[in-house]
Amino acid sequence: MTVVKLSAWIGLGIGLQLLLFAGWAFLRHWQRYQTLKQRLDGLEQVGKGPDPIEAVSAPVVPVVPVAAPVVAAWEGWRELRVGRKMMESADRTICSFELWPVDDRPLPFFLPGQFLTFRLQIPDPVTGEVREVTRCYSLSDRPGLDHYRISVKRVAQGVASTHLHDRVQEGDRLAVLAPAGRFVLQPGEAPTVLIAGGIGITPLLSMILTQLAQNPHRELWLFYGVRAADEKMADGTLRGLARQHSSFHYFSCHSQPGAKEVVGRDYDHAGRVDITRLRLSLRLVPYHFYLCGPGAMLESLVPALQVWGVPQERIHTENFGGVVGADAAPKSQPVQPVQSVQPVQPVQPVQPVQPVAAVVRNRPLMVSFSQSGKKVLWDGSARTLLECAENQGIDPPFGCRSGVCGVCQTRIEQGEVEYVKNPDYTPDQGTCLLCVSRPRSDLTVTA
Repeated sequence: MTVVKLSAWIGLGIGLQLLLFAGWAFLRHWQRYQTLKQRLDGLEQVGKGPDPIEAVSAPVVPVVPVAAPVVAAWEGWRELRVGRKMMESADRTICSFELWPVDDRPLPFFLPGQFLTFRLQIPDPVTGEVREVTRCYSLSDRPGLDHYRISVKRVAQGVASTHLHDRVQEGDRLAVLAPAGRFVLQPGEAPTVLIAGGIGITPLLSMILTQLAQNPHRELWLFYGVRAADEKMADGTLRGLARQHSSFHYFSCHSQPGAKEVVGRDYDHAGRVDITRLRLSLRLVPYHFYLCGPGAMLESLVPALQVWGVPQERIHTENFGGVVGADAAPKSQPVQPVQSVQPVQPVQPVQPVQPVAAVVRNRPLMVSFSQSGKKVLWDGSARTLLECAENQGIDPPFGCRSGVCGVCQTRIEQGEVEYVKNPDYTPDQGTCLLCVSRPRSDLTVTA
C-alpha cells in the first residue's frame, strides 16, 4: 500500500469518527430540547404559580418570591405625587418619574409589563385653555416598592410627553388609574428572550428587575436596539446586572452608532435586532419571546420567529405606539382582524374574518364624524378610525392606542366596524374603540 493510499484511509477513518461524534452530540442536544419542550407545553397559562421545569444547564434552585402585599387596586382616578424626576438618557429624551401616594394607603402590587393610565390637564400654548388628555405609560421598575416609576420618551410634537418633560415637576400631583395591561411576564422557569426597540425597553426593564429579584436563576436574554448610545436607558445598570447574574445575558444593537462609539465597549452589534442575530446567539431550546418596540420591528421579527419554528403562543408583543409612552401615531403591527359587529350588539372580539384588503368593494367607504361634521372616504391610508379622525384635524380622546384602556370608546350611529386586533377592553353596546377599529361599511360615529 502506497503512502498516499494509507494517508487517505487514515483521513477517512478520522472523518468517520468526527461524523459519529457530531451525530451523537446533536442527538443528545435534540433529546434535551424535546424533553424541555414537552415540559413547557403544559405550562403556558399565566397565574398558575411557579413552573416545575428544570433549566437545561443547571438544576432548579428553590426560589422564595418577593411577597406581594395584599392591597386591592383602587377604583377610578387616584392622585399620586411626583417624588422624583430624573433624566435617563444622554440625549435627555427619556425622563423617569417616581410616583408616591398622596394619601396613607399603600400602592397595590402590579405584574411586570403593566402600565398606568394618566389624566393630564394640559394648557394650550397659544390660548391658555386647559385641555384634558389621557395617556398610558409602562411601569419601568419592579413591583413591591413603596412607589411606582414610569419612564417617558419625549416625542416630537407629542402633547403629553412634552407636558411631562417640561411642565410636571417634583411635588406635582397626577391623576392615575390603577395598573393594567396583559403584556406581562409569565411566571416560572421557562427560558425567556426580551427584545426591545427604543423606549420599548420600559416594560421589559420591569420584567428583568422583577425576575432577578425573585428568581435569579431563570435564563433571561435581552436584545436592546437603538440608533446610538445616547438614546439608551439604564445601559450601565443592565451591564452591571449581566456581570452579576450568569443567567442574564444583555446584547445591545446600534443601527447608527456614533463615530466615537466602539463595538465591544459601547455596543455589541452594529445593526438592528434581527432573526440572524437571535439565531447566532440563542441555544436550541423553546424560549418565550417578549417583543416591545415600534411596529416596523414587530412586522419584521414576528413572522421571522414563526418561520424559525417558534409557536405563536410563545410570542408576546407590545407596540410602543400603544401603551409604552409614545403619544405620536403608532406604526402598524401584524395582527388579525376580527368579525364585524352590528352597532346594536355588544362589541366583542370574535373569530377572524377576511381582511379588508381582500374584500371586493364596489365603491369606497364613507366615514362620517357627526360631532365635528366631517366626512372622508376611507382609502386605507389610516390604519384605524382614530388615525383617520386625527388626519382630519379631529382630536378625540384616547389613551393606550391599543384597545386596552377604553378611553376612545365612541358611539356608532350607523354602520359596522371590525377590529384590527382583539381589544382587551370590551366596549359598551352600540360603541366601538376608535384606536383599534376600522369601517366595515359606510360608517357614522360620534366624534
